[in-house]
Amino acid sequence: MAVPSLKRRASGVLLHPTSLAGGGIGDLGESAGRFADWLVAARQTWWQMLPVGPTGFGNSPYSALSAFAGNPLLVSLDELAKDGLLSAGEAAPAGDAPPTGRVRFPEVESFKLERLRRAFESFDGNVPDGFEAFRAGHADWLGDFALYRALKDAHGGVAWPQWEEGVRSRRADALAQARERLAHEVRFHEFVQFAFDRQWEALHARCRSRGLGLIGDVPFFVPHDSADVWTHQELFDLGRRGRPRRVAGVPPDVYSKTGQLWGFPLYRWDRMRERKFDWWLARFRAAFSRFDAVRIDHFIGFHRAWAVPGRARTALRGRWVLAPGGELFENLRGQHGGLELIAEDLGIVTPEVEALRDRYDLPGIRVLHFAFDGDPNNPHLPHRYPLRCLAATGTHDNDTSRGWFDGLEDPWTRDRVRRYLSTDGREIHWDMIRSVMMSEADTAILPTQDLLGLGSEARMNRPGLPTGNWEWRLRPGELIDDLQARVRGLTESSRRA
Repeated sequence: MAVPSLKRRASGVLLHPTSLAGGGIGDLGESAGRFADWLVAARQTWWQMLPVGPTGFGNSPYSALSAFAGNPLLVSLDELAKDGLLSAGEAAPAGDAPPTGRVRFPEVESFKLERLRRAFESFDGNVPDGFEAFRAGHADWLGDFALYRALKDAHGGVAWPQWEEGVRSRRADALAQARERLAHEVRFHEFVQFAFDRQWEALHARCRSRGLGLIGDVPFFVPHDSADVWTHQELFDLGRRGRPRRVAGVPPDVYSKTGQLWGFPLYRWDRMRERKFDWWLARFRAAFSRFDAVRIDHFIGFHRAWAVPGRARTALRGRWVLAPGGELFENLRGQHGGLELIAEDLGIVTPEVEALRDRYDLPGIRVLHFAFDGDPNNPHLPHRYPLRCLAATGTHDNDTSRGWFDGLEDPWTRDRVRRYLSTDGREIHWDMIRSVMMSEADTAILPTQDLLGLGSEARMNRPGLPTGNWEWRLRPGELIDDLQARVRGLTESSRRA
């Protein structure tokens, strides 16, 4: 089968693997394979996901403990049982999804990590040939990540700047002693990544064999408490004891008088340039090894970032600092040739950001929810979509289309939506889906919640709220044959099959 391309007219569905139906959380096992088969039967070309790294604060995929590692919660226990590392009883979940269709992260994490440790004990007594090859092939990040996780656990989960000075500053003798002292734990975390990699490769091969491409997501920033910042402290703007000297945010605007303080450490672009952007190039290599196309979250950061003093309590005192995005993409293009990248260019986009995006022929993003402010030139109106873009009804940060429409309090906006879409609102989600699918955009992406017509209870993320996000998941049996036939019919009539 031909590998899908963002330059061909096509469509796909957004669903993070944790939202799959099944046990306490979706994973890379048979439920993922069945969803891929459902997409193929619906004539879809793409399965879009959120970042798949090991989640940190708030269970957010965009706040991962590593830019390279996989999320242990996505490892299928059933697949480990097929490998003989668990019994069928050990793999069975303690309880299935609750009636509300939510992931109960604390319970799932406790149950799953305990089962992964059981599987590791079986594995450690009979190591397969592929394990050492996996370790060698990922030596540029795996050993440091596994040691970081082992040290973090040994320190009760506190952030790395609070560790003792030797390991905090990565003194060679301290690291060697830690590796020896925590050898069993380090090997456990390497095993989990090996299991993730094997299951991911099996799923990816299944998708590719049927012409289904995977779209991944690379966040621009990485959290301060991550294996990447601890391992490569010289590449980040850090001060004494590893604390950030400056952090990223957003300047004050109509939505916030004090701006937004994100807290991610800024990059030391001067040092990255000296090293020919090797860390970023390795990061993109890892992403392209897992995905057929990659969305860059906060693409604006490759042009400039709002830098705020590390001790500031608001983003008021920040200033813009420039980034050498053009140099980085030149290096990336030299390695990969054509770039199957999507530039998330939502927000305040300057001409310089547009020029950077267009210089490398990257599709931007259009979101239908943003189209109805009354401006006839609004770029999110479907009749204004360019060919080279990814169009969607909404994103993981938006309400569902049903919830968004039902929540519109301004009667003028509701009227604009009705008139533009020629809708009475009873099937607003399908009217919005149809508008995006019939547009000129090369790529159309449909959130699963919109296909099902779900309301605000199914929203994936509410930016600014630290808890209760990323929990929504499918209930068994929701993706019925009739829905598949309807998606297939619209895909064929919109010439996206």
